[in-house]
Amino acid sequence: MESVLLGFSGGIDSCTSAEWLKRRGYRVVALTIDTTHDQTLVNNARLRAKELDIEWISIDQSSLFRQEIIDHLIESYAKGETPAPCTRCNPLIKWHTLLNVANNHGIDYIATGHYFRVERHNGRYYVAKASDPAKDQSYYLWGLSQEILQRAITPMSDAIKSEIKSNLKDRSESMGICFLSGKHYTEFLSEQGAKLTVGDVVDSSGAVVGAHNGIARYTIGQKRGMGIPEGLRVIDIDAKHNRLIVGENKLLYKKTLYINECNFVDLDEVLTAPDITIKIRGIGRNPEGFVRVEKSSDGYKVECDDAAWAPAKGQPVVLYRKNLVIGGGIVVGFE
Repeated sequence: MESVLLGFSGGIDSCTSAEWLKRRGYRVVALTIDTTHDQTLVNNARLRAKELDIEWISIDQSSLFRQEIIDHLIESYAKGETPAPCTRCNPLIKWHTLLNVANNHGIDYIATGHYFRVERHNGRYYVAKASDPAKDQSYYLWGLSQEILQRAITPMSDAIKSEIKSNLKDRSESMGICFLSGKHYTEFLSEQGAKLTVGDVVDSSGAVVGAHNGIARYTIGQKRGMGIPEGLRVIDIDAKHNRLIVGENKLLYKKTLYINECNFVDLDEVLTAPDITIKIRGIGRNPEGFVRVEKSSDGYKVECDDAAWAPAKGQPVVLYRKNLVIGGGIVVGFE
């Protein structure tokens, strides 16, 4: 009997994935990755695994999670960036841990409750969009390696979330960034000792037009809750001088993005394909036209036919060809 190591929180998606795998004859081993010493979550996962009659193990990855995700988040906001912790956690913590534990236990495959699929083309493995467009999570998985993808099974690839929830008595599910536990991220940053120092809000000429209470509280494109003149938005974050720069909405449109920390399935495809589109945020406004990618001095340059609205440093740019994720990287600049 072939075996699968399933990332398991005990929520709707991981329980549904476990049942899907069992029906197909796999021996399922549930792995709960403890990233925050949340004993309630661990105990709940253990009980759910028992109810499903599957093996269950847990592993403490809190130190690695602290270093790679939480510390990185705090440092990014301090530099005026807008990090996306889920896209970092997936390759560095969740799937990396699954692969290592599977190898150590002699388990054939790895799986999670993510909504995506894996497709193989020309000997290479691609993250691809799930059937449910409302729940598709391919954007958050652009960093997965070939080593991970060739071992991955995707139980939720064809699942429709509304149908799953209607068939379950317990419809609870986790929302938002897991380690925030429902808190606003600025509250979390404050608890972690991040500096949220009052500073100036200036226009593009340098004239002071208001004040902010910590640059980490604001994002590129924001206009609400700032007390600034009508029609202005945050167009840049000057972390060095603890300033927010505001301007008209039209200044937020950028046709050139610079990215590094890239992961590409096939570099030649990225540099030559004529039909590449991008997503710069999982939910929200994304460019609709095609892009061209070329090498730059310290990474890659992405030229957009349709200008991207409000890109931010630290944000992922995920490259697609129709339903396939062909790569991605982190924004380091734009113009």
